[in-house]
Amino acid sequence: MAAAVDCFAQKGFYGTTTHEIAAWVGVSQPYLYRLYPNKEALFAAAVDHVSVVMTDTLVAHSPASGGAGLSPEARLDAARGAYAALVADRNILRFLMHANCAVGEPLVAQAVRRCYAKQVDTVRQLLGDDAAVRRWFGDGMLDNVVAVLGLADIDEPWAHVLTAR
Repeated sequence: MAAAVDCFAQKGFYGTTTHEIAAWVGVSQPYLYRLYPNKEALFAAAVDHVSVVMTDTLVAHSPASGGAGLSPEARLDAARGAYAALVADRNILRFLMHANCAVGEPLVAQAVRRCYAKQVDTVRQLLGDDAAVRRWFGDGMLDNVVAVLGLADIDEPWAHVLTAR
């Protein structure tokens, strides 16, 4: 799965062939089709894999006891730190962006919805309420833009606004 994520992260669902994925993994294309009936099923399985990785990362980096006794801001900061560690691997971030773009494919749409549902449940458990969950996702979208554009390395006023520098 990790190799499929890396491969899809480069050119997305539509630009990646199953031949490229098989070559990346070091298996034959027919063998890949024995494991997954088609590219859509493989991509959906990769979304499910990334969803588990995201959940595991958030839970592993969360304060003990779900942050009981910490302020909502401190819990949010801990969760954002965990997410930042996860998307430091730009392939994960690129893959997630490609997944959102490929929701025109029914199996992919279902997998992406499952991923969001799982993340909402996880973040709600860590942060406590729906308003915090919405803030998490809003801040996360901005963090994605900052990361993918490499804005931390750009010394321009507009980049400073988006990176809060």
